[in-house]
Amino acid sequence: MDRAIPVSEILSAKGSDVLSGPEDLTLVEAARQMVEAHVGSLVVMDGADRVIGILTERDVLRFTARNPDRLAGTRVGDIMTRELLVGLPTDTVESMMAVMTERRIRHLPILIDGRLAGIVSIGDLVKATVHQADFEVRLLRDYIRGSYPG
Repeated sequence: MDRAIPVSEILSAKGSDVLSGPEDLTLVEAARQMVEAHVGSLVVMDGADRVIGILTERDVLRFTARNPDRLAGTRVGDIMTRELLVGLPTDTVESMMAVMTERRIRHLPILIDGRLAGIVSIGDLVKATVHQADFEVRLLRDYIRGSYPG
């Protein structure tokens, strides 16, 4: 019953749409786009559509608190995270949760052959875990009641 869920299942369910932009985007514009899209991160891409970094709500908040007078003139590339952790579609939800918890990150771009395939958030992983647990509980209840299909 305890089946490892690959991240590809999450991407299949939520889709592969990712908010992305160039590193010369202003921080104000990036924050506006993230708010409008109801997302917590923007994946930063170069001119060849390669992932070069990520900007998160946390990055924007910290920069704003420390540098309120520099907000308007700051570009995404000035504060984005360049040492990016990424995942693969074959990675499991459990392993991704461990990495994200240990590194204290909430968004992880997923790459296929070096190209952006989607992004998962810690919320996506928790949702998948809860869904799997609910499924297992239903199977166990059916088994106890004698109506298990197996």
